[in-house]
Formats: sequence, structure tokens, C-alpha cells
Amino acid sequence: MSKVEPLPEIDPELDSEEGPSLVMVVDDDQDIAGFVEFNLRLHGFEVIRARDGREALDLMENHRPDLAVIDWMMPGMDGVELIRQLRAEPLTSALPVIMLTAMGLTGDKVHGLQAGADDYLVKPFDLAELIARVSNTLRRHKDAREVSPLTGLPGNARVRREISDRIRSGRDYSVGYIDVDRFKSVNDVYGFDRGDEFIIALARSLQRASSQTGKPSIFLGHIGGDDFVFICEPDQVLPLTQRTVTDFETAADRLYEPKDAQRGYIEVPDRRGNKQKAALVTLSIGVAQATEDGRRFTDPRAVIAVASEMKKVAKSQPGSYVAIDRRREDAD
Repeated sequence: MSKVEPLPEIDPELDSEEGPSLVMVVDDDQDIAGFVEFNLRLHGFEVIRARDGREALDLMENHRPDLAVIDWMMPGMDGVELIRQLRAEPLTSALPVIMLTAMGLTGDKVHGLQAGADDYLVKPFDLAELIARVSNTLRRHKDAREVSPLTGLPGNARVRREISDRIRSGRDYSVGYIDVDRFKSVNDVYGFDRGDEFIIALARSLQRASSQTGKPSIFLGHIGGDDFVFICEPDQVLPLTQRTVTDFETAADRLYEPKDAQRGYIEVPDRRGNKQKAALVTLSIGVAQATEDGRRFTDPRAVIAVASEMKKVAKSQPGSYVAIDRRREDAD
């Protein structure tokens, strides 16, 4: 595997920055509701309020809160019934809920959690704990939404945040963009289920290679289809990619039909029914680097753009290939 100088041209995108989270506070005690609202706004959250369960359901027709803080004891529809109704509706079934109540017995807590609450706070509550629980519950649900159901790895938004953290740290780092060459031919010949097995195999190869590369820990992301991202220190790039390529190519050989693996290609029918030879899958890996004596970035999208650009360079080379951007700041 070699390193080459890049060719200019860019394109990828990651999710844009999100605005403040919207929290719905549902409590018939307006003094408590106002107190909670004031302090949530003080910590950067947007807030809407409802006096009871029915009003909360009505408000959700036009608003989509990111989290709800719900009092248990309310007239009419209480908090437990409200949570049950939220869980029964597809649009609100995954809404994270913190239950706020004066009942502190273990049995009551279990009852609330069984109804579908994600967390529980007993009145009188500590304000700092409320803010911490709201923040942590939102973070957990956001991370869960962003995880690829196929590989279990973080997705686009989490990747962007990780790169932003590296930019803010000021330390050297590398971002790699991995793509499976000729992956479409696998889907065309073997079907999407087998294609998913190749994607899972690559995720496992990355995880094994990452654990073998050692500390500091390497961040791995799956941004869709056969595209993966890793974020690490510059001196970890070659050990990580070499191990990944070796492991994945071995795993991929076992996923092909024996006759195809033995002859080194598969036959892909074209639109006229003629069979075209397609070589077995390999990996193209493009790497962007931010180093003290090289380049620095201020936007995570620019980092991914350079890594994507280098991936195109890698794709122009035969076999599995790693292309690392080594331009200096004054060479842009």
C-alpha cells in the first residue's frame, strides 16, 4: 500500500449543526412547571409546557419535542397513562421521557419505568440532577438514533461531532474514508443479504484491527452502505489500514462462492444478458490529516471532503490502496 499526492475536487457532506433541543414539561403545578422551564432555558434548552396529559397530546400535534418531563400525579390523564399513549403512537413511541413525581417507593418507580419512562426523579429534586438527567437522556437517545442497525457503529452526525472535537482539541489527527471496490457487483450477483454480510465483515475487520493497533482508542463510524470512517492519530493510520485490508480480504474470500473465490472473479450479467467479469472486492481508503507541520481544518465537512477526495485517488489504483493527503497549508 502506498501514499500519493492528491487531485483537487471535493464533495461529501455531513449533517448540519442542530439547534437547541426542545423539552416538553407536563405538570399541573404551574409553580414547579415554571421553575423547571426557567432553569432548562437557562441551560440552553427550548421549552413548551402543558398542564395535563390531554393538553400534552394536543400540543404534540404541532410540536415534536426531543424529550418530555412528565409529572405522575395530574388530574384527568395522569403521567403513566400519558406515557402509555405516547408509546402507542408511532410518531411519539421513541420519545425519551423523564418522570417527575413525589412518590419515591421502589414499587412506584418500577411501575413508572414499566409504563415506558426512561428515567425517574423524585420531588423535591436537585436542580443540577434534573439538568444532568435531561442532558444524559437526550445524549443516549441521540447516540442510539445515529447508530447503524446493521453494524452497530455510529453514523454521520456522530462522526461530525467527533471530528469537531478533534478540531477543537488542536492535536494532530487523521480521518480515513473507506469504500468497498466493486461492491455493486456483489449485490448484483449474490443479492442484498449477501452484500450485508460483506458490510458486516468490514465492520468486524475494522474493529479487530482497531483493537490490535492499541491506544489511544480509534473511533470507527459507518456512514451508509459500504462507506466507513475512522478517526485516529496519524501514526496509527498505516498499522490500522494494513490490518484491516488483510483481515477483510480474508473474510471476503469466505463470503464468495468457492468457485468464484478460486478463480478470482465473479460473472455479472449486463443488460443484454452477457456476462462480464468483475474482480473480487478490495478496499479504497482515503486519508485526510491535520498535523502541526501540515494542514489544519476549521470545519469537519472540509476534513471529510479531503478524505473523500483521497478515496477517489485510491480508487484509481489497482487492488486495495491507501492514499494519504500530505499537502501543507500553503499548498492549497
